[in-house]
Amino acid sequence: MASFVDRVTLHAAAGSGGDGCVSIHREKFVPLGGPDGGNGGRGGDIILVVDSGVTTLLDFHHSPHRKATGGRPGYGDYCNGGEGGDLILSVPNGTVVKDSSGNVLADLIGVGTRFVAAQGGSGGLGNSGLASRKRRAPGFALKGEPGEERTLILELKSVADIGLIGFPSAGKSSLIAAISAARPKIADYPFTTLAPNLGVVQAGDTRFTVADVPGLIPGASEGKGLGLEFLRHVERCAALVHVLDCGTLETDRDPVKDFDIIEAELAHYGGLSERPRIIALNKIDLPDAKTMADMVEPIFRERGYEVFQISAASHIGLTELNYAMARIIQEQRRNQAKEEKTRIVLRPPAVNDSGFKVTANEDGSFTVIGQKPERFVRQTDFGNSEAVGYLADRLAALGVERELFKKGAKPLSEVRIGAGDAAVIFDWEPSIEAGAELLAGPRGEDLRLESPWAGRYIEDDVDELSEDEISMQWEYSAENPRDPRVSAEQGGET
Repeated sequence: MASFVDRVTLHAAAGSGGDGCVSIHREKFVPLGGPDGGNGGRGGDIILVVDSGVTTLLDFHHSPHRKATGGRPGYGDYCNGGEGGDLILSVPNGTVVKDSSGNVLADLIGVGTRFVAAQGGSGGLGNSGLASRKRRAPGFALKGEPGEERTLILELKSVADIGLIGFPSAGKSSLIAAISAARPKIADYPFTTLAPNLGVVQAGDTRFTVADVPGLIPGASEGKGLGLEFLRHVERCAALVHVLDCGTLETDRDPVKDFDIIEAELAHYGGLSERPRIIALNKIDLPDAKTMADMVEPIFRERGYEVFQISAASHIGLTELNYAMARIIQEQRRNQAKEEKTRIVLRPPAVNDSGFKVTANEDGSFTVIGQKPERFVRQTDFGNSEAVGYLADRLAALGVERELFKKGAKPLSEVRIGAGDAAVIFDWEPSIEAGAELLAGPRGEDLRLESPWAGRYIEDDVDELSEDEISMQWEYSAENPRDPRVSAEQGGET
């Protein structure tokens, strides 16, 4: 059974918001109590949090589907529904969060770092929250929004200062056990190490972490062996230490050849060319290995590398190697301190952006895409005619109808709000505000142009009209209910 997993797929589903409540206050001797429906509760979020006690993504490997609880619906007497509980998921330090397309969404470094993997839906307003001067007793409420559903890829990249790289059985695990308190499994056969090991090293006043990369072999960057799966664990390292086996019994291998092969794999993997290198010629406690180390050391020094002859088994040369690694770490930390003084301005996207886009399709239909229009649709109870009318008012106030009119939409044109299976399709019935009076027919057949009073409004020309003219204009408006000038008997304003 796997005990170390560093790449998983997480299916996160946040909780849906609760629906708003439709309720009218009822009390003895109070016939018109008014609306008192409460709002629905917010759905729970799914949040990733870096936990120092977690070192692997194994839990997500066994349980990749995670779902937060939804909010409860509202109640009467102005009682709001309860909120759904957030689902907190612990991840190791150094977890990278990507979407299904491979785009990096977050790089979680540091204990306590949080990332909202999926956001819960908002609760719907009750009819008490929808009441206004014009709508005193709404007979509908808004539905809660569904929670966000996302498919995320989690990758673990170890947060280590120094990376130990080399062929299998080169002595990486023995070296990390000798310089730190880590106790990895050690044996004399290839691929003993099946997961990266981390150890903490103290050199003078400098404390740093060291990680080894299991089993790099020729072709590792192309998927051979175990190296490709663990090369990502050295991406954060400030320096790389080549642990070269000077006592190998294989006739076709030598330290220089091993070094060139590993460097070719690193170059093919990419992103590690600027890391400082240190050469550690291991196993010099063996007579033949010491001779080999003396032969190849000048070659590496000519290439400009810092070389140390060590023995992980007998601890020869480990102190000098530790202080060499500490110097690189100190320099890197000083450079980071200088870079942190630069002010970085983050500009996140606007929340609840009211922008939308109307597209005219080739088949004569129209598509409306935008955060607010799609949200309005999700909140609407299409089984309630009053709620549908409220949706039309919201879309008109947002400017959707006016934009449809500009794009050439006509009455009963097919309009789609949203995309995919969640889209809502309806036949457009424009309002007067959107230019419906012009779309009713050709301009010459417009009802207002048939009147002798066309273009003359009472509020604009009342001082210029006689009493008989005003009376005739009122009669014309009453006979034509589609005319924007509505008579006082119909509730219009003059």
